[in-house]
Amino acid sequence: MADDATSTNPYQPRTDSPGALEGVRVLDLTIARAGPTCTRQLADMGAEVLRVGNPQRADLGGSDAHNLHRGKRSILIDLKQPHGHDVFMRLVERADVLVENFRAPVKAKLGIDYPDVRARNPRIIYASISGFGQAGPYRDRAGVDQIAQGMSGLMSVTGPPHMGPWRTGIAISDTASGTFLTQGVLAALYARERTGEGQWVHTSLLEAAVNFMDFQATRYTIDRVVPETSGNDHPTLHPMGTYETADGHINIAAMLGWERFIEAIDGHAIAKDPRFGDYMARHEHRVELKHAIEERLAAKSTAEWVEILNAAGLPCGPVYHLDETFEDPQVEYLHLAQSVEHEVDGPVSLLRHPVTFTETPARLEHAAPLPGRHTREILHEHGYDESEIEGLEAAGAVARAIDIESW
Repeated sequence: MADDATSTNPYQPRTDSPGALEGVRVLDLTIARAGPTCTRQLADMGAEVLRVGNPQRADLGGSDAHNLHRGKRSILIDLKQPHGHDVFMRLVERADVLVENFRAPVKAKLGIDYPDVRARNPRIIYASISGFGQAGPYRDRAGVDQIAQGMSGLMSVTGPPHMGPWRTGIAISDTASGTFLTQGVLAALYARERTGEGQWVHTSLLEAAVNFMDFQATRYTIDRVVPETSGNDHPTLHPMGTYETADGHINIAAMLGWERFIEAIDGHAIAKDPRFGDYMARHEHRVELKHAIEERLAAKSTAEWVEILNAAGLPCGPVYHLDETFEDPQVEYLHLAQSVEHEVDGPVSLLRHPVTFTETPARLEHAAPLPGRHTREILHEHGYDESEIEGLEAAGAVARAIDIESW
C-alpha cells in the first residue's frame, strides 16, 4: 500500500511495488500505432515487453517513438532468415503473450502465424490487430486509421452541420483497437489461469471504430435513425454543447439542470419565451436557443462562467488548446505527464497510464530504447553464448543498436 507521503496525492509517480503484470513476458512485433498502443499499456502495467524490430525497416521516430515504446526493451531480428526465425521461436518458447499486426499472408509466409507459434508454446496468448479482421472479404487489405474512421460512420457524424465528412483530430481507431486488444490480452491471461491453455485474441481498426460509435450506432441498429453531423452540440440532448463567451468558448451541459441554468445566467426572458417552454420546444428551436444563450454568456469571460455554473452544480468547462490543458491545476495534480531520461534526447515528458492502482502501480520507468539496444542482452537471457551471437550478427539474422545519429 502507498505510504502517507504518496497517499496524500494518489497520482504521484510510484515505484514502491511491482506492477500488476510483473512476470508477464510479451513479444511485440507491432509497427505504426495501434499495436504499439497495446504493448505500451502492457508495459506500463508491469509486463516485460521485448520489442522485436526488423533490421531493414525503420518505424515511427521522434515523439511518436517516445510515446509508444517507453518501458520496452528492443531486439532486432530478421524473421526472413532461417537463423533469425529460429531465434524468434526460441523467444516464443518463454513468452506469455505475442502481439502482432501483420496482414494474414505476411505472417503465414514468415512462419509466425498462430498455428506456428502455438505449436512451440501452447500457453501463449497470440494477440492480433488488423485493418478489417482476420477473416472476411477485406481480410487481406491494408488499413489505417482514417480509412476505418470513414467506413465506421465516424466521419459522417463529425463536424459542423451539412459540412462533412470530417475526421477526428486523433487516431481514434488506432488507440481504440490497441486498448481493446489490451483488454483481450488481460482476459485471456486470466482464462489461462483456469484452463492452462493460451488462445488467439484479435480485433481490428474497423471493429473498434464501429464499437466506439456506441449510442450513435445503436440509434441506427435499434431506432433506424441515420445520425448526421451536429457540430459542437450534442446530437440528441439540448441545450448541451459549446457556446461563445466574452473571451472564448465554454462547454455546458445545461439540460441537466435547466432551471438552475436559467437562474445562473439570469436568463428569465429565455425561460418565458414559448419557443423554449419545454424540452421538445427547446429541441425544435435549438438554433435560436443557442443564440439566446450566447447573448447572455457574452457578458462574462469563460473563467467567470466556469465558476458561476460549477457553483450551480452544472457540468461545464473551458475549451483549451493543448498548452492550456497541461497548465490546468487538475491536470497538474493528476500527474498526467511524467518525465523519463532518454539516452539521446535527455528528459522527455510522456503521458502516464491513465488508470491508478492502489497496490500494483502502473509507472513510467524507462524511455523508449534505441532499436536493437538490448539484442545481445536478450539473446544471452535465452541461452545464446557470445560466439553464437557473433555468428548470428555476421549472418545478418540479428542486429544491435542502430547508429545513434539516425535516431
